[in-house]
Amino acid sequence: MEQKKNKIGIRQITQIGLLAAIAALLMWFELPLPFAPPFYKIDLGDVPAMIGTFSMGPVAGVLIQLVKILLKLIMKSSTTLGIGDVASFMIGCAFCVPAGLIYRKKKSRKGAFIGMALGTVVMTAFGAFLNAFVLLPTYAKAFEVPMEELISLGTAVNASITNLSSFVMLAVVPFNLVKGIIVSSVVLLIYKKVRVLLRTQG
Repeated sequence: MEQKKNKIGIRQITQIGLLAAIAALLMWFELPLPFAPPFYKIDLGDVPAMIGTFSMGPVAGVLIQLVKILLKLIMKSSTTLGIGDVASFMIGCAFCVPAGLIYRKKKSRKGAFIGMALGTVVMTAFGAFLNAFVLLPTYAKAFEVPMEELISLGTAVNASITNLSSFVMLAVVPFNLVKGIIVSSVVLLIYKKVRVLLRTQG
């Protein structure tokens, strides 16, 4: 029995490493959105993390999020002094963990859908809070950039963005909603193809 447990552990570590590597590569392909400042870009790095979450549980999802960020930093140095990378990890976890907890109770396509819908809501709310009270103020202080200058980048793409609150509501919130919808759609599209993997840990 102990030998079997060790083998399962090694298999999970291998899967986590593989999924994290794929996620790190996917983070290189970024898509800007017309309603958000240029430093907000969508990638599909959360897709492998979500698959790992569904197949091995929320802890595995968190580890994949962590390893993918570390691999990205190794392959490409941070342009935000690590601030954006820490935020990406935290927001990614806010997406995967709720989805994984729901899927653990209802292992089906419907459970995956409900889990990712909840994950999208949690990620959006957490992302709004993190940007408003931690990320943007920290970024402005680290780079000695006035908050007004950061907000002006939002104003350039949406004239309705005039302060921090409107920046969060009109740029950050829709960005995370769109991100959650896109990632969830991709995961659901490949659900049947990875169903065998998802059931190996059932």
